[in-house]
Amino acid sequence: MRLVIASNNLRKRREIEAILGTPRINIVPAEQTRFIEVVEDGDTFAANAEKKARAFAGANGLPALADDSGLMVEALGGAPGVYSSRYAGETASDADNNDKLIREMQGVKNRKASFVCALCLIIPGENEAITAEGHVDGLILEVPDGVAGFGYDPLFYCPELGKSFARATAEEKASVSHRGRALRNMVENLGKL
Repeated sequence: MRLVIASNNLRKRREIEAILGTPRINIVPAEQTRFIEVVEDGDTFAANAEKKARAFAGANGLPALADDSGLMVEALGGAPGVYSSRYAGETASDADNNDKLIREMQGVKNRKASFVCALCLIIPGENEAITAEGHVDGLILEVPDGVAGFGYDPLFYCPELGKSFARATAEEKASVSHRGRALRNMVENLGKL
């Protein structure tokens, strides 16, 4: 199956390609696809993933896989949630978002959080969306730890790994991450078709 990854986020695309790359799935290089901007205005990760997948599938005439994912912090009522990439504002950098999260969590005892990922695959000419989800539970650190990864990785301590995502290798992170789990669920769903 030829597939386009419906994302303008290079780091996210690389992570998906590394996990999904199998002989049965041929990922079309980003340079060979038509990029489009999709406003992520859904109120759930699943709604945003489906919107992106439908837009990219229509623009490229290829099956499109979209991911919408983010961090949900228990003490913040699930925030930043679907606003994870723009938690500190529309043009916020990863550092800006991390700084805001540190400020919001200052003095908070409950550090429980989850990374959540919703995937949606749209095949042109098919109405039905193929979906999968994944999540991983962890804790929000008081200070950043590590330099690998992206987004909130320096602040997310993963008990399964015994370290922050930003200290994990790409392989370690993929083995337990929300995106890795969602992608493995997606491959299983595709196998059932």
